[in-house]
Amino acid sequence: MQKITKELPGFIVSLGIAVVSYYIAKLWLPMLGGATVALFIGIILGNTWLQQPGLAMGTKFSEKKLLEYSVMLLGATITFQSIAQIGWRGVLFTVLQMSCTIGFAIWLGRRLQFNEGTYLLMAGGNAVCGSSAIGAIAPIIDADNEDTGIAITMVNLMGTILMLLLPVLGTLIWGHNNELRGVLIGGTVQSVGQVVASATMINQGTVVTATLFKILRIICLVFVVTGFGYWHQKQQSQVSDSKLGEQLLAKKSSLVPWYVIGFLLFCILNSLQLFPSQFGALCHFLSTWCETTALAAIGLRLNLKTLFSQGKRLLTYAGGLVTIQVIMALILITILF
Repeated sequence: MQKITKELPGFIVSLGIAVVSYYIAKLWLPMLGGATVALFIGIILGNTWLQQPGLAMGTKFSEKKLLEYSVMLLGATITFQSIAQIGWRGVLFTVLQMSCTIGFAIWLGRRLQFNEGTYLLMAGGNAVCGSSAIGAIAPIIDADNEDTGIAITMVNLMGTILMLLLPVLGTLIWGHNNELRGVLIGGTVQSVGQVVASATMINQGTVVTATLFKILRIICLVFVVTGFGYWHQKQQSQVSDSKLGEQLLAKKSSLVPWYVIGFLLFCILNSLQLFPSQFGALCHFLSTWCETTALAAIGLRLNLKTLFSQGKRLLTYAGGLVTIQVIMALILITILF
């Protein structure tokens, strides 16, 4: 009870920012979405009026646990049948696009001397599904709050840029071809909300295609989290400290975290149509609010001085990664479709 009492103030503030952000997005900024608005409001307030230590435990709970619940609930909103609608070319495009994004993010992150936590979170967030992927990956690679906050902020910023840019770019290149424009948006833009908002700027046909490709990327979350967990443990196992080695050995059993297992289970059950008709809609609603509240908490915990201290290096990383993502998507679409 004492722990709950300490966590409550930070959680209430995070939830309050999420509610305000929802209405701001609905009334004035529908293109951005409530989650992105909540992140930026949280950053502003957390670096000005809401720096109280008494909020720390609640914002930490909201950041960590709510993102995990959001990932698990996301599984009930998708089905494996979506892969059949995409076809082998769509699957091949998605695997190659995600692999190139992850590989380049790791390579460039190392070249720019970012730590493992930052470049793995940037890789997963850009390749899979933005904040949800980062929230799923962070615990398994032992990323600290600073790395998580920076990665989520940059991935949301890049996603917003691509959300606005790709409808224009796709139309300039392919004219009114809804399929190709949908593949470009669904295979590249970071979060689910940004994908839908971006495709909506074109038409409903593009929304359908973009959403299918985004769903396939989300399904791949299980493989990305497992792979990154194995990568992290392999890197750490090279440390000679025997005590650390024993700790890592003890963690082997948790290579796939509970919320990723829950995500996969929900996805399987939904694919088998074992859930009531309204269950998926309820999980989508809860997942969205968990993510929005978690992003508000992450914004409150992010120190702008730390973000700005990365300066030119961080912008170079983000800009280079976005550029390669778009270029690879254009090349793969030209070859495969």
